[in-house]
Amino acid sequence: MVWKISTIVALATVLPSTLGTSVPPSSSNLQQVCTKIQRAISSASAVFYPGSANYTADNAHWVSSSDQSSACTVEPGTATDVSITLQLLGSTKAPFGVKGGGHITNVGFSSTTGVQISMTRFSSVTYDKKSQTADIGPGLIWDDVYAALEPHGVIVAGGRVSGVGVAGFTLGGGYNWLTNQVGLTLDTVTAFELVKPDGKIVSVTAADPDLFFGLKGGFNNFGIVTKFTLKTFSRDKVWGGVIGYGSDQMPAVQAAIARFASKVTDPKAQIIAACNFMDGGLQIDNIMFYDGPTPPPGIFDEFMNIPSVFTNVSTRSFLSVVQAGAVPAGARGAFHVATVLEFTPTTVAAVLNETTFWGNKLADDGAFLVSYNIEPFLPNLFSHGAASAYPPVRNTGYLPINLNFAWTPAKSDTIFHTALKESAQQLTNVAVHTGQAVSQAPLYTNYALADTPLERMYGDHLPRLRTIKAQVDPHNVMGLAGGFKF
Repeated sequence: MVWKISTIVALATVLPSTLGTSVPPSSSNLQQVCTKIQRAISSASAVFYPGSANYTADNAHWVSSSDQSSACTVEPGTATDVSITLQLLGSTKAPFGVKGGGHITNVGFSSTTGVQISMTRFSSVTYDKKSQTADIGPGLIWDDVYAALEPHGVIVAGGRVSGVGVAGFTLGGGYNWLTNQVGLTLDTVTAFELVKPDGKIVSVTAADPDLFFGLKGGFNNFGIVTKFTLKTFSRDKVWGGVIGYGSDQMPAVQAAIARFASKVTDPKAQIIAACNFMDGGLQIDNIMFYDGPTPPPGIFDEFMNIPSVFTNVSTRSFLSVVQAGAVPAGARGAFHVATVLEFTPTTVAAVLNETTFWGNKLADDGAFLVSYNIEPFLPNLFSHGAASAYPPVRNTGYLPINLNFAWTPAKSDTIFHTALKESAQQLTNVAVHTGQAVSQAPLYTNYALADTPLERMYGDHLPRLRTIKAQVDPHNVMGLAGGFKF
């Protein structure tokens, strides 16, 4: 890393020789930290304060309950400025947050009342035809990535619906429309450009097996990623979209979902069956995808033959399919997760029962949406990648059920968080009762509530992750930021 002389002089006046002797700043001193950062970074970056449009955008998230009011926001424009910022934060022990696309629903995971780092200026997508890879900035959402790659006739294995951020999605796992063929998004990463907690800027590849392992599922425990290099895949048109059903068709749709989950073995075919209770009633919005312009007969015929309320399924671009599955934003909200081995008729029925039960029960508490996403994959979905922080087990095809609740009043936060936990446990109990060994199955990191035990997500990988963390970040600089911490 090459430092400017002016930067070295500036840092020499503010950085102590060791991090361990620093005193945590009071809230009043956070403004001094913001000023120090502003003076030290280059003109490619900027610091913003309350009242500015950038400050508001930097603190904003997909769900409003994830927002916090920071002392200032930093928009670094280079990896060197990320390094300078991170060293200053570590030396002063100032709390901070790191925000990519802002899709996280756990408050404090990419927000802070300290110094908010917004990666919004890391917004480039560069396609390398020779290596068949793309360099992708962590400040993007997947819509932007697909749009940038579309002229090249390639895609990456990223988010399945509109608005999902690149950074947290990739660092947490990444179930995607190609998962049955190529694995999780983290399985398609060939390199991470990482600013380590000591400020060093490195490219982490399989040549560094421990850190590469940790970054694939380990979120922001090891530093701040400033670039992802992902494999690309040649694609023209695909088939898909959303088909919606009213409550009168629930028995037929329920049976079709269970049959798809158990009978369809074509790795190019996937669905997300979103069971929603909103506006006082139950409906299912089934997002269907086939990795080709036309699916073979029989795969989706049952869904297409059930009378629907609406449909926008067609042969279209990959980006168009992703944007067909847009999810409302702006309310308070949270995710949680249950894990199953099979979506049997009993399991699917239990999901619909939970949707109706909690939709009715939470109505008086300001429920805007009570939604459960059924996500079937093939049993070998984890066989496409090497060892990674998540999943902790690759020889078993565990499947997630995403619980997604949205509501209006802040006073109901605890009520909804409790309901998410109770409902996830009920779905687990049903699966166990039918013979599925999932009582302690791994929980998907990107869907898990903030207080989910690390052991339930990382299993036997946790000791190794803690060892890597201690080696890379001995002063626990990244512990000043929120998230699941090793």
